Amino acid sequence: MTINEAIGAFLIFTGSLFYVLSSLGLIRMPDVYNRMQTATKSATLASLGVMIGVGIYSPCCFPKALVIALFLLLTNPISAHALIRAAYRSGIPLWEGSIVDKYKEALKEEGEQ
Repeated sequence: MTINEAIGAFLIFTGSLFYVLSSLGLIRMPDVYNRMQTATKSATLASLGVMIGVGIYSPCCFPKALVIALFLLLTNPISAHALIRAAYRSGIPLWEGSIVDKYKEALKEEGEQ
């Protein structure tokens, strides 16, 4: 096993571990907002690890893996933000243990202007 294969396998394994943590976050979090935040952050990191790991493991695929990783890095947070904003505006309630609702305050200020 070459050093590139070892590093690639390590990154793929680490990305897979983050996928498992992401699925645990989906099960454990109390409301849609926490679930979406958990899934987005860990799944983005997992996808980056797997894509870069595949690119290092198989150097012929590195440019494609890098483009896919950059695309995921740019689109995952934006799509999660849009989904969470739509969920909030459609009236899905926050978890009763939530303490701060900054978006509600921002909407009030927006409506006053």
